[in-house]
Amino acid sequence: MYKTESEAEDYIQALLPLVSSVENVEVAICVPFTDLRAMVDSARGSRVEVYAQNMHHEPEGAYTGEISPVMLSDVGVQGVVLGHSERRACFGETDRALALKVPAALAAGLRPILCVGETEEERDGDETQRKLRQQVRDGLAGIADERLTEVTIAYEPIWAIGTGRVASPEQAQEAVAFVRALVGDRDRQAAERVRILYGGSVKPENAAELLALPDIDGALVGGASLEADSFAQIVTAA
Repeated sequence: MYKTESEAEDYIQALLPLVSSVENVEVAICVPFTDLRAMVDSARGSRVEVYAQNMHHEPEGAYTGEISPVMLSDVGVQGVVLGHSERRACFGETDRALALKVPAALAAGLRPILCVGETEEERDGDETQRKLRQQVRDGLAGIADERLTEVTIAYEPIWAIGTGRVASPEQAQEAVAFVRALVGDRDRQAAERVRILYGGSVKPENAAELLALPDIDGALVGGASLEADSFAQIVTAA
């Protein structure tokens, strides 16, 4: 929940020239609903895509305060983040809800980023794999095998978000490889092609090391994306 429309305009104008020459990297900013149309207009014709941070699964209805996938698609948004740890922790987002949202996003022509990850308590209790298995299974339950690669998965160790703590390269690689294996349980070829991101205090200082790991295909960047220079450095590292 950062940046008014005018602040977002200043941000995108600073970011675009910094990433315009970077090749072979997909770049997206995931912005609040009130900034979506302005960012779509400002980023048009550039390499930067615009994603929403959440959505409801229904195309319309009596859901006051919610935004539908059809509304996002109509604005020109290319994708949407679903199941972010803060949505789960602060607003009670459930795996059951995500089982509806992920296929609804695809049906509306949006690229979903499904977020999964464990809490500190779950990691310390050796529950990481159980938690990831449930989240991946439920989040992808409504997706046909042939469309699995259209869903990007982001592994967020919740204990490393906003805390300054970062999963070690070994921890990050192990968890992301496990997520890939879970997709492989559905379809081996999809597992090889699905994109899995790492999100958890990714900064310019650690981005290159994390992104060099064999199973990590990109980063879901939080606080370090709020400044154009910082985010651009991570894009360059990618």
